[in-house]
Amino acid sequence: MTRPGDVLYGSVMSALTDRLAASNHLLFDGAMGTMLQDAGIEPGGAGELWNVENADAVIAIHTGYLEAGADIVTTNTFGGSRPRLDMHGLGERVEELNRAGAEIARRAAEPFGALVAGDIGPSGELLEPMGILTPDDAQALFEEQLRGLVAGGIDLVLIETMSDLDEVAAAVRAAGVVAPELPVLVTLSFDTKLRTMMGVTPAQAVAAIAELGVAGVGANCGRGPGEMEEIMAAMVAVRPEGLLLVAQSNAGLPHLVGDRFLYDADPDTMAQHTIALRDLGIDIIGGCCGSTHAHLDRMHESLISG
Repeated sequence: MTRPGDVLYGSVMSALTDRLAASNHLLFDGAMGTMLQDAGIEPGGAGELWNVENADAVIAIHTGYLEAGADIVTTNTFGGSRPRLDMHGLGERVEELNRAGAEIARRAAEPFGALVAGDIGPSGELLEPMGILTPDDAQALFEEQLRGLVAGGIDLVLIETMSDLDEVAAAVRAAGVVAPELPVLVTLSFDTKLRTMMGVTPAQAVAAIAELGVAGVGANCGRGPGEMEEIMAAMVAVRPEGLLLVAQSNAGLPHLVGDRFLYDADPDTMAQHTIALRDLGIDIIGGCCGSTHAHLDRMHESLISG
């Protein structure tokens, strides 16, 4: 698998593969959005704005994951595309907010020797023919976001919670333009029928996205550990040689307790899930919505204890 910018690309890939060679896994961090809610963000507020207005709170979330054992932390930029920021009147600040998100993740990660993944979620618009966004338009939106992330010092690109393979392709092309030296990981979100909202199966995802030349493919979010294990088993069955597999499950399902939503998979459950994923051969394991520092700490413990 080759790409432009081989020297820098090889350097970061080496950081990934050297760690994998030593332990057979890397640990991603957990949730950001639900952690921001616990930290007091207003319902419906723009989390990316906290990168400049409440950076200490975001750094504390990153640091908690790093202290728990995370090898990779994810920038607070999931909704950092222009359409999503436009909903908050922040569309003109795309590069600023993404750069700030990368800079503070970098500041948290460096003392731990951890890597920083630049987080890109869905653009916020549907592509043709279901929407009006063209593939070129989508690529331009992702390029804009990536310029900020790269300026802030990311080590790799994480394209996550995707459902449309055409949107994935647009994001990967954008990474090839803006950050050809950086590895790209892609995760999709699957429903109870083990398909994305656009009908993509885990096997189809692996086949199509591997062809784009990315470093890794996987799944995130979803309905909890059991379902994630089914999805990843399906991906393992069709994985081409050299492709990393990534899994970041929600900590179960949310339930309203008082005025808060709590997720029903406790740290011990997520630790057992981590071992199940490791035994499947998943290379990079983490958490998604509802996952906390306590979850990640137990996940890390489970991996180092055998």
